[in-house]
Formats: sequence, C-alpha cells, structure tokens
Amino acid sequence: MAKRKKRSVLRSLFTIFLLFCGISVAIYYAIDFLTTPSRINYPAFGIYIPPDYSIHGIDVSHYQQVIDWNDVKAMQVKNIKIGFVFIKATEGIGKIDAYFRRNWLQAEEENIPKGAYHYFIAGEGGSKQAQNFIDIVKLKKGDLPPVLDIEHANGKEVNNIRTEIRIWLAKIEQHYKIKPVIYTNIDFYNNYLNEILFNFLFIIYNYLHTLN
Repeated sequence: MAKRKKRSVLRSLFTIFLLFCGISVAIYYAIDFLTTPSRINYPAFGIYIPPDYSIHGIDVSHYQQVIDWNDVKAMQVKNIKIGFVFIKATEGIGKIDAYFRRNWLQAEEENIPKGAYHYFIAGEGGSKQAQNFIDIVKLKKGDLPPVLDIEHANGKEVNNIRTEIRIWLAKIEQHYKIKPVIYTNIDFYNNYLNEILFNFLFIIYNYLHTLN
C-alpha cells in the first residue's frame, strides 16, 4: 500500500514537472515572439527589413559583386530607403575584400553614409588584424565608426577570443580616435561576448545572418 502511494506521488510530481517544462517553453516562445521586431520581405531590396524604424542600412562585400551605387541611392519602396552602408574592407591578418575600394569610392560619390568593417578570424592575432584594417581604411569626417564583425569561434577558447577582441578594439580606437562597433549575431554574443563589459561600445546584432 505504501509503495503504491509512493509511486502515485512520484507520478504526480513527474506530471507536474512535465507541465512546468511545457509552460516554460510556451512562455519562452511567447516572449520571443512578442519582443522580436516584425520583419517584411522587400523583394526590391532582396532582404527582410524591420519596418518600424526611420533609417535602414545594408552591409556589402565581394559576395554582392559589382554594385550599381546609383541604383542603391535611388531605390525606394514605400517610405523605406537605404540610409547607410557598411562595406567589408578586410579579413584576418592579410586579406582585403576585392571590391572594397570600388564600393568605398562609389558609395562616397553617391553621398551614401558609409562605414568599413573587418571580418575577425578567431585564432589570428587581434593586433595584426587591426593593423590590416588600419592599412586599408582611411576614414574621413562623416564616415561611420569602424566595425568588428565577429561571428565564429573557430574552436578557440572563450578567453582567447575575448582577449584578442579587446586588443583589436583598443588599437582601432587609439588610431581612429573613435569607439568601434561590434557586429555579431545573438547566439555568438550570448555564448562568447555577454560577460565582457563593453560599456563603451555600441552592440549591433546581425539580423541579416540570423534570418537567413
């Protein structure tokens, strides 16, 4: 009799536990749904865009190949236009984006506010990667701050990644006299960056990557 009662209690506790897990999951997805900005696919732009903002921008690299910047300037769907662009400049310790100089000059000719970004390779030195960017990118008054694009750990330890990121950020800020931007996705931020006190940085989440 005691054993039956014990099994009944355990079964009830297990049922309560499953219900708790189910409710927790439901609440999690409900909060995620309610707090995630709405996004609309604009075929003319070829991307999803959050509609409830007054300014929208894009990022480009050699993957987009030859860009007609006059078309980018003129493009408009309803009340949405491209208000700024971040252009890939460098990657790792020695790579230069094949279309950077062309994109940089032509975006400027069209008076599109522009900034340059560096694709960070975890495991390669932060100082050398910063120097690669500095050697290529010459900022003018009105240009957007330098950007560090970090999205993959490449199997490296968290502390190593954080150390090299700090080195890159410090060297870039010292050179350009402006605080850089971090460009990442939410998963990488939560797993590798969320314990760093970037109290002097802007954090930009890469929605384009997480939506694809």
